[in-house]
Amino acid sequence: MNYTDTSKKLADYRQQIADVRAKMREVQAAAEPQEVEDYKLAAADGSVRLSELFGKKDDLIVIHNMGASCAYCTLWADGYNGIYPHLADRAAFVVSSPDPPAAQKKFAASRGWRFPMVSHQDTSFAADMGYRSGDGGWMPGISVFRREGKRILRVADTPLHPGDDYCALWHMFDMLRGGPGDWAPRFKY
Repeated sequence: MNYTDTSKKLADYRQQIADVRAKMREVQAAAEPQEVEDYKLAAADGSVRLSELFGKKDDLIVIHNMGASCAYCTLWADGYNGIYPHLADRAAFVVSSPDPPAAQKKFAASRGWRFPMVSHQDTSFAADMGYRSGDGGWMPGISVFRREGKRILRVADTPLHPGDDYCALWHMFDMLRGGPGDWAPRFKY
């Protein structure tokens, strides 16, 4: 297929994806929220409740990150750092990992991260949200919460994985001949 025909075909697929996304937003909006407890998490300056993470916002995005040992989670977090001001303008945003706050602070500083972090270490938070594997390991994902009065409602969640919609790098690699190939993120290049 020549370049022009390929571009038209890809544009058609991209429109189909946009149409499916619109349908997904409709289904998500109709979903019954799940009430969750006000978990006590750890932050660099002491303990913090899930309810406190909302700040003055009604919506909260929590990234379930596997911690400093995961190069993939680091890749995603590097990307969040760039869009953090935009995210924080619309909703509260925090990255949660099993690492203790001191380790989070040190790792975040080494990466230049500007977003807040909390530790779910020694809590059931990540497991209760579905981000703990059967073998006891951590899994990456996103949970979105809404505050209604004193109630905290989980309104959406999704796992993270290579090729997903939450890391633009994969979509750029898709345009390369051979896609991402056997490329894997590293902590340093």
